[in-house]
Amino acid sequence: MNLRRDVFQAIADPTRRAILLLLASQSLTAGAIASKFDTARPTISKHLQILTECELLGQEQNGREIYYHLNAKKMKAVADFIEPFRNMWDDRFNKLETIMKKYKPKK
Repeated sequence: MNLRRDVFQAIADPTRRAILLLLASQSLTAGAIASKFDTARPTISKHLQILTECELLGQEQNGREIYYHLNAKKMKAVADFIEPFRNMWDDRFNKLETIMKKYKPKK
């Protein structure tokens, strides 16, 4: 039985989010990624495995090195799913701001 990891559980971890931000601008090897963190390399490898299993990262072999990169299609699918919720909360905060300005005590 092949279990696929949940994308939202994967991005819930702050280290994994930091890895995604790091890879937003360039592809890097596991060693280069690990060098940016104050944690053991096997821990970073586990994070990379989780992000790869849920398809947020892709891998490309170049000689002996494996480079990790963002999977733009998967990231867009996640963003598209979240967008209606962001819009809803933006609307609610804007309404709250309007109400607060309306009832703001005058000095």
